[in-house]
Amino acid sequence: MRVISTENNWKTLSSETVYENAWLELSHRDVINPSGNKGIYGLVKFKNQAIGVIPVDADNNIYLVGQYRYAIDEYSWEIPEGGGALGADPLDAAKRELKEETGLLANKWTKLSRIHTSNSATNEEGFLFIAEELTQDQAEPEDTEDLQVWKLPLKDAVEMVMRSEITDSLSVAGILMTARLKGI
Repeated sequence: MRVISTENNWKTLSSETVYENAWLELSHRDVINPSGNKGIYGLVKFKNQAIGVIPVDADNNIYLVGQYRYAIDEYSWEIPEGGGALGADPLDAAKRELKEETGLLANKWTKLSRIHTSNSATNEEGFLFIAEELTQDQAEPEDTEDLQVWKLPLKDAVEMVMRSEITDSLSVAGILMTARLKGI
C-alpha cells in the first residue's frame, strides 16, 4: 500500500493584506515552499461561499442564466449562482439565488457537491444543489445583474460544456454531475 502524506509542507513567514473590499481580501505572503526555498504567494480569500443550482424539470430540461461577466470580458451562460454568507446554510443561499435569478421555486433539493473553484490561488468553497419539482414565480435580480434565462434539455447543456461554450467552473461541474446522476 502506498503511503501518502497530507501534511502541510508550506510555512508562512509573513502575510500582508494588499487589497480588500466587501467580497474578497488579497494578501501577499512570504513563504517557505515544500522544497524548502523562500518564495512568495498571492492568496485571494473570499468573504462568501459560492453557490450553484441546477434546476431540473420533469422532462430533464435545465435553466441557464446568461449575463455579461466583467471579470472575463465575455458573455457567459451558466447555472443560477451567487454567494452565501460564510458559516450560513448553503441551501438557504441556493434557494434565494434560484428565486432571485430565475423566479423558480423548488420543492425538492439535493446537495450535489462541495467544490473548490480555483484552489491554487483562492480559498473559495462552493456548494452545488439540484433543484426539482419546480414552479415559476417572479425573478428578483440584483441591480448588477442583466440576466437572460434559457430553458434547454440537460443533454444540450452537456454538449455546450463539451464544446467549451459553458466555461464557468461551478456550471461545468454541476451540469456534468447532474447529467451523470440522470443517466445522460
